[in-house]
Amino acid sequence: MTPTVPPTVPPAVAAARTLIEPVLRRAVARLDPITARVARYHLGWADPAGRPLPAGGKALRPALAVLSARAAGGNVERCLPAAAAVELVHAFSLLHDDIMDGDRMRRHRPAAWTVFGRSETILAGDALLTLAGEILLEPEPSGLVEAARSLSLATRSLIAGQGLDLEFERRDDVSLDECLRMSTQKTGSLLACACSIGALAVGAPAPLVSGLAGFGAETGLAFQLADDLLGVWGSPEATGKPVLSDLRARKKTLPVVAALTSRTPAGDRLARLLARSEPLSEADLRDAARLIDEAGGRAWAETEAKHRLDVAERHLSDAEMPAEVRAEFLDIALFITSRDH
Repeated sequence: MTPTVPPTVPPAVAAARTLIEPVLRRAVARLDPITARVARYHLGWADPAGRPLPAGGKALRPALAVLSARAAGGNVERCLPAAAAVELVHAFSLLHDDIMDGDRMRRHRPAAWTVFGRSETILAGDALLTLAGEILLEPEPSGLVEAARSLSLATRSLIAGQGLDLEFERRDDVSLDECLRMSTQKTGSLLACACSIGALAVGAPAPLVSGLAGFGAETGLAFQLADDLLGVWGSPEATGKPVLSDLRARKKTLPVVAALTSRTPAGDRLARLLARSEPLSEADLRDAARLIDEAGGRAWAETEAKHRLDVAERHLSDAEMPAEVRAEFLDIALFITSRDH
């Protein structure tokens, strides 16, 4: 796959946002006032005071769900509850993730928990997760039962991955295989679901569903690798978070673990630096970033991300679908793994 980044949001994403946002807004309108105000803020529909804002998020996962229905030649309208449900699960995961990681910024503005408090934000995440199952099973159930099962399994895998992420913060012996497995669960599972749930909803054949899920899982891992690189070397303008944010939290991200397990002098020095009990200074953080690079962690992550995108493309090549749908899947994969937006 040629690493050329589409200059703007892919058309399929913009089209999906138009289709999905009314479904999401109707769903969130069912919530109680306390959780609804947190949800509307988190989804980018309102400011902290509840005043409407002109636009929400990118709706990348719903776009993938809609594309998967189109890949199967199905009625897109039939997959909209499934596409919206995936986005609600994603929103739930981010609300809780920011609290667990102590991240104070999300999408270039204060994270919801810093505005509304931890307790209300946890409740809002719980409400969105419950709402996902509710809207998915309301329409005529043919095809949507399997879609609901797929989303449930993906959510459970996501939660297991987040649990491993938290555990790794307390361990000094995390292997690269363990870190890859955690990232596959935490990020790849939901993206695999997004890329196949629309096809499930319209009754697609099993080989197509499997191929789309494989594409999503590999793209999800490439996305996580790109995100981890930004967590060390990204600018606040690109990430919406403070510079060196992952290192400041001493997170065992993929480039960090690749460096720590490199058996190099730089990797050993990095291990000693991250093992200090006192908070790391800005100079320490810059030194840690340099050591990760010197130990090969950055190069490994960049190479691995390209490899995962190549594998993702092979999954699409092996699946039968219209050529224009395949091209739109690839555009979105490049867009979400470029990570300069």
